[in-house]
Amino acid sequence: MRFFVETYGCTMNQGEGQELQQKLISLGHSIAATAEDAEVVVVNTCVVIKVTELKILKRMKHLRSEAKGLIITGCMASVQGSELMGEFPDALLIPPSDYDLFEERIVESYGECKEKLERVQQLVGTTFIMPIAQGCLGHCSYCITRLARGGLRSYPLEEISRIAGGAIKGGAKELLVTAQDTACYGKDSGSSLADLIERLCSLEGDFKIRIRMMNPDSLRGQESDLARIIGYAKVYKFLHLPVQTGSDRLIKAMGRGYKVQEFEDQVTTIRQAVPRLTLSTDVICGFPGEYDQDHIDTLEMLHRVKPNIVNVTRFSSRPGTVAESMSPQVVSRIAKERSRDIAKLRFEIASEINSRLIGECLEVIATEEGKAGTTICRDFAFVQVVIPLKLPLGTKLKAEITESHPTYVIGRSINKFIYSY
Repeated sequence: MRFFVETYGCTMNQGEGQELQQKLISLGHSIAATAEDAEVVVVNTCVVIKVTELKILKRMKHLRSEAKGLIITGCMASVQGSELMGEFPDALLIPPSDYDLFEERIVESYGECKEKLERVQQLVGTTFIMPIAQGCLGHCSYCITRLARGGLRSYPLEEISRIAGGAIKGGAKELLVTAQDTACYGKDSGSSLADLIERLCSLEGDFKIRIRMMNPDSLRGQESDLARIIGYAKVYKFLHLPVQTGSDRLIKAMGRGYKVQEFEDQVTTIRQAVPRLTLSTDVICGFPGEYDQDHIDTLEMLHRVKPNIVNVTRFSSRPGTVAESMSPQVVSRIAKERSRDIAKLRFEIASEINSRLIGECLEVIATEEGKAGTTICRDFAFVQVVIPLKLPLGTKLKAEITESHPTYVIGRSINKFIYSY
């Protein structure tokens, strides 16, 4: 069959979408250029916020009207299985807990191809997304993903290393290590995130590792180890540590087991070891019971910590979560105003940080095609550097930073020769 994988949501979902695509290829099926060209569409779903869920449902109804076969995967397949089967009775539903049986379920539904192909790694540009675990150890009161993914199940270190090695041999220049909470890795198996990153760094090849999101309570006790592994040459100097709010009262209501000061201390510890760290954090606006003082506390915390990136999300009540019945609910208008306040501050902080890079010469790697004849590159701290040239992905060059913006900087190549890996 001709298939197309359409993925929504987080990097973890994107990585799993690539993995499902590889499994279909290994069974002998072929990739269509677009969903419209496919006979069967794998819709890899997300349930984190209501607006995304509604968008996915609308999309699946459209695909059905176009007589496309549907394979529904991802978190909606876990938490809304009965509703989906009622709406799409002819679809094949495969939740993340059944991914080990994915190939078997495909063969049962679509038959077996005459010729199976050797499994290959399908890369997006130069980047390979590598899930390292399912589920987490958290109990966030607002999180439906925990309901969809369940408790922590770390993948074997040896298996991750084998997959990573194959991706590098296949041309990957970046490994994105991802999970619901990367700091949890190995806590169910006697291993740790540091053990995993050390193993990956020992692989041959010229590549970079980016460690994705981790929670402060899971990081507790691992700060020194994390600072050490971020210091490795093959690891981006990047930390994604969501704080969600500057109010200890709301952190407790969110079911997250730390205080604001602990988050700030963790950031300080790692910054002391890695001076030009790129810090990314997340903030939820309009969580039930958030008052003006809580919002002020969040703004003041961001002023103190000065993160390079702040991902701002307005609270979205999700069915089956504790926060669904919490009160008082914050009206949409106020949540939107608070979101604007935080976004404005975020850009002010980022503008100040990025302006300091003007005049610096950085070694960068071309990772994405940019707009209008440009290429998006990344330096050792994962700063986005836009080069006004069309470069092959994987190109490594030196660039002088000439201009700064809140979310990126602009550089000019100062190499006499531009070369690729």
